Amino acid sequence: MTRLAAACLFSLHFLSYIIVCYQDNSNNRPREQSTVSESSRRFRAEFLEDWPHTPGAPYFDPSTPDNVTGLVGHPVTLLCKVKNLQNRTVSWVRHRDIHLLTVGRYTYTSDQRFEAQHKPRSEEWALRIRSPQRRDSGQYECQISTTPPIGHAVYLKIVEPETEILGGSDLFIYAGSTINLTCIVRHTPEPPNTINWTHRGKTINFDSTRGGISLVTEKGFHSSSRLLIQSARTSDAGSYQCVPDNALSATARVHVLTGETPAAMQGGAQWISNGVPKIVFIANIIIHLYAYVN
Repeated sequence: MTRLAAACLFSLHFLSYIIVCYQDNSNNRPREQSTVSESSRRFRAEFLEDWPHTPGAPYFDPSTPDNVTGLVGHPVTLLCKVKNLQNRTVSWVRHRDIHLLTVGRYTYTSDQRFEAQHKPRSEEWALRIRSPQRRDSGQYECQISTTPPIGHAVYLKIVEPETEILGGSDLFIYAGSTINLTCIVRHTPEPPNTINWTHRGKTINFDSTRGGISLVTEKGFHSSSRLLIQSARTSDAGSYQCVPDNALSATARVHVLTGETPAAMQGGAQWISNGVPKIVFIANIIIHLYAYVN
């Protein structure tokens, strides 16, 4: 076996390994960072303590939430439920800058978006944030004025609606295959009423004489819309836009190939042809090269 043939065979095995890793990674996406970080634990150790509950002492109701997700611009409320408070007070502290936000029913910050909320004889002490922004994400602490103080951490995550067409901004397929575009709409206050598609700036007509065009839509916290176009033609190439009625739109450009290999394909653009990733295409080239050498 020549050196070139051996190198090609090694490359083929290496690419096979990458394909396996690619599939594993697509099935096991990285999870979000733990809401209680090491810095948060240090903060609680230095400023607030989880004190063992003793009979008659105040304590946090186990149903008090640890994580809260809110939307940009929409009011969000952090709840703290305290049992047997007696004559103690409840405060809210922002971990990021150790800023005292509320004490009892009073607000101690110049940021008027923050507000203390409490109903008489209620066990709930709330921190309400009007028009939250992404910078408000982070850890907050509900504190009881015992000696030493005890606290319960609540992690707030503020998100905003986003729209994405899976596969990247440039997609390449062969003529005659199926165009499969999937649009994901995340973090909307409510599922979108409609998710429209346009091609070259014009709304796609599913009843056109072209035929072979279908749409599959699923609505929920993460809504999706899948556009399927059978037997792709060169006239199907161009810019496609996914347009939900309650979030920004997303755009992808489809290239229909008739045998040529555009330079853009070598610059990191995505390759789709019946779902086959570009890496398999490269592996096929190496297989043919290996067969030619031998």
